[in-house]
Amino acid sequence: MAADILADAKTMADTFKATDEFKGLSDAYNVMKENQPAFDTFKQFQNMQMTMQQKQMQGAELSEQEMNDVRELATKVGNFEEVKTLMQKEEAVNNLLNELNNEITKPIQDLYRD
Repeated sequence: MAADILADAKTMADTFKATDEFKGLSDAYNVMKENQPAFDTFKQFQNMQMTMQQKQMQGAELSEQEMNDVRELATKVGNFEEVKTLMQKEEAVNNLLNELNNEITKPIQDLYRD
């Protein structure tokens, strides 16, 4: 049974890649990569976010300087139109994923309602 659901998940992943939402995200990412300063700043921001999340997961407090650095880089990355477009496309993908998650977990929700 687990193999069946995993095969279904693979099919769903392929279907997901064909959605307008995913294609829009992919296109926006590729456009952003063509603007080297935007891409470099975006990658730097991603790395900084991961570092901060790891620190928080380990229970470490973020310093005021680290918080300022994150805010400053977030502002800088947000100044690129390519990144703004990418973020909008990410939001559309996240909305679709939330809808999928709701459908997939509906049996659990229904189970606990009884």
